Amino acid sequence: MEPIKPYKNKSDYSYTLGAFPTFELINNRPETVRELLVSPTFTDMEKLEKLCSSKNIVLKKDEKTINRLSDKENVYVVGVFDKYNEFLKTGSNHLMLVNPSNMGNVGTIIRTATAFDITDIAIISPGVDVFNPKVVRGSMGAVFHTRIQYFESFEEYSEKYITGADSDRKSFSFMLDEKAEKLLPGSVPEVSKYTLIFGNEASGLPQEYAKFTTPLMLPQSEMVDSLNLTIAAGIGMFLFKNSGRR
Repeated sequence: MEPIKPYKNKSDYSYTLGAFPTFELINNRPETVRELLVSPTFTDMEKLEKLCSSKNIVLKKDEKTINRLSDKENVYVVGVFDKYNEFLKTGSNHLMLVNPSNMGNVGTIIRTATAFDITDIAIISPGVDVFNPKVVRGSMGAVFHTRIQYFESFEEYSEKYITGADSDRKSFSFMLDEKAEKLLPGSVPEVSKYTLIFGNEASGLPQEYAKFTTPLMLPQSEMVDSLNLTIAAGIGMFLFKNSGRR
């Protein structure tokens, strides 16, 4: 196998940085793992060796490559894996991110979505590469629990997931719009299946989304112009999760 190089979007592989996301990779996507690199100073070597043996995964001690791939000092394990493509699951609740640009934010949102039982995420392009090691690490490996699919537009998504068996799906766009319905505890719309839509960190959602989705707004103080994307997404998912529905 050729030497592992610093990540590029066009690469057919990526890697985890750190023990926790690497264990998540092995336990959830073992078929994608090419090899594991570990530092001789890693303190939980026995557990890692046992897991790799059970999954027939090659384990190499290679601190030099780990240091070359990581810009942090506390990385002792790297898992190299093949990228993969998936389709969202029909019948499940979805999260949609429109043109997300911050890798740390996307990683955190993926982790938060997983915590609230949303494991299907649509990304409207252009958007960050979810296989970038910074996203993978930001998600703490939750990306390996999640199905993520890219779309060129909401229309493309709608043609596949708001038709047929999913025709009862309702889409909710989170916007700063005075005409939007204010979302408060106890006021979550009664729906059986939903897609929650959030916009870009800097510009939010285009106003056109209000035309073909139900616009919602999280009430906030006038002292700030908007909530951080990760916070807004977390609040929205929490409210829908705890509204008595799946």
